[in-house]
Amino acid sequence: MVFSRMLTRSQLQSQVQTALRRSRVVALVGPRQCGKTTLARQLVSPESPNYFDLEDPTSLARLAQPQLALAPLKGLVVIDEVQRQPDLFPLLRVLADRKPLPARFLVLGSASPSLLRQSSESLAGRLEVIEATGFTLDETGAENAEALWQRGGFPLSYLADNDEDSAVWRRQFLRSYLERDLPQLGIRIPAPALLRFWTMQAHWHGQIWNAAEPARSLGVSEVTVRRYLDVLTSLYLVRQLPPWFENLAKRQVKSPKIYLTDTGLLHSLLGLANPTQVLGHPKCGASWEGFALSQLLHALKPDEAYFWATQQGAELDLLLFKNGKRYGFEIKRQDAPRSTRSMHIARADLGLKRLVVVYPGAAAYSLGDGMEVMPLGQACLSALD
Repeated sequence: MVFSRMLTRSQLQSQVQTALRRSRVVALVGPRQCGKTTLARQLVSPESPNYFDLEDPTSLARLAQPQLALAPLKGLVVIDEVQRQPDLFPLLRVLADRKPLPARFLVLGSASPSLLRQSSESLAGRLEVIEATGFTLDETGAENAEALWQRGGFPLSYLADNDEDSAVWRRQFLRSYLERDLPQLGIRIPAPALLRFWTMQAHWHGQIWNAAEPARSLGVSEVTVRRYLDVLTSLYLVRQLPPWFENLAKRQVKSPKIYLTDTGLLHSLLGLANPTQVLGHPKCGASWEGFALSQLLHALKPDEAYFWATQQGAELDLLLFKNGKRYGFEIKRQDAPRSTRSMHIARADLGLKRLVVVYPGAAAYSLGDGMEVMPLGQACLSALD
């Protein structure tokens, strides 16, 4: 399986450029290896005096006196891995307040509580944050959806020459992330404990969160496992999809659903090294649900997103709010999904404008009563029309 080595990320680049026109400082954050640096180097050459990589000793030496290094620069200035030097944020506030403004700043970093806290405290009203992910369906093309699902969106995993190389890259990524990257981000959780917890979350992928079981398995408190979950969430490695509940005459679920954000890493944590193993695994359906959910959220950009479930068994995989309207989504890895009693209940109880069943097939068709089936690629483009 061969893919283009030069996938364009025009939408993300446009989003960053638009943010830079209206904001003095823009933070592009996301997990390591998701493509932030590649995008920044398309805006400013790494050979330019306006480019600083805080993992490069030369850049660190240049920033030994940060005021003297940054103040004379004009145009766009890029600072990569900015979380390694959080004391830059107060200086950026001073530089961003100059009139006239000679330079704007694009700071890149692996999302971390320390990065976001420092930036929000020092740059309130001056900072715009953009969250980056790996490749998405609009970048790879809908015809490559299966490969994107199985390999995940990290560029070096998706673009690997073969499935074995992709699996090896992901295993090495997991190891280096736990042993090297997390300590650099200031996260003091033992790597073996977090790996066990992360693996447990892979088995909980697509299910309603319950802290009691992982706490018992790890021999720690529920407070501790909630902290582990929040760490992985803040690093964009886990998504907590909150429940929607309102005053209905039914008992409703009030705990979040858990999804690993990258299905390639999910498959590695489950020990699945190739497409045959993925398709034969009991978590295959849940894995594809998480993949489709991520693509829908990226493409449709809702105002709010939830899942919905009642204690009586009615449920909806995804509830989106957009421009004051409610849209429902059921995600099915089936050949020809049909309507169910649960869908009719969700449509009536939640007052949905539309309920879309998303599946991996090629044809769209109506189920009647405001419900229809759509291929994932089509749903990403037109589900809210």
